[in-house]
Amino acid sequence: MKHTAAKKSTDILGQIKTMEKDILNLKLSVLKRFASSGKKNIKLQGILKGIDITDKDILAVKKSLNNKTQI
Repeated sequence: MKHTAAKKSTDILGQIKTMEKDILNLKLSVLKRFASSGKKNIKLQGILKGIDITDKDILAVKKSLNNKTQI
């Protein structure tokens, strides 16, 4: 009985190690995909100074984005 429990424990530990490796690989692939491409970030702070953005404007943009991102 102890042998079976020990084997199950080692099986579970093996599965956990496999999952850890998979998660690490996933993290690395996400980081590579979204890593900086060397382009300089442009700050847009103050570009809309003096412009009023209404709730209607925000809803229009959300609708526009939702239409483009639906699969």
